[in-house]
Amino acid sequence: MNTASSSTAPRGITTWFSRSEAWLDERGKKAWIAAMVVSFIIFWPVGLALLAYMIWSKRMFSRSHCGSRRDRHAHHMSHYRGNTSSGNSAFDAYKAEMLRRLENEQDAFETFLQRLRDAKDKSEFDTFMDDRAKTNVADTSEAPKAGDY
Repeated sequence: MNTASSSTAPRGITTWFSRSEAWLDERGKKAWIAAMVVSFIIFWPVGLALLAYMIWSKRMFSRSHCGSRRDRHAHHMSHYRGNTSSGNSAFDAYKAEMLRRLENEQDAFETFLQRLRDAKDKSEFDTFMDDRAKTNVADTSEAPKAGDY
């Protein structure tokens, strides 16, 4: 009985599986969903197994594998801001200043949007409280008095 051949087969499957998993993780949640759909089309039990694995490993619902737009943007910006010099120091200085200014504008815009959302929430809450107060005043004015019985 050759134990070496029997121990290499599962390792080969494991290696293949981990390489496939890493490849899909690099491409994000959309790649996982596409692989699942293709698996359902080719052979539905494999698609079902892939769906179960995605749910079990929390790939389906977590943001860590697909990343938020801001995380992806920061990753791309750090790539451009890295030590990749064009060879022209004036252009590199201009590029660094422009990237810094754009990031500041983006942060200011996101702050503005948050203030806008907060103001809208406050306005909706104030409207709700005013309607509630009017309803309470109307209910108390319609309540029977002690001498009405």
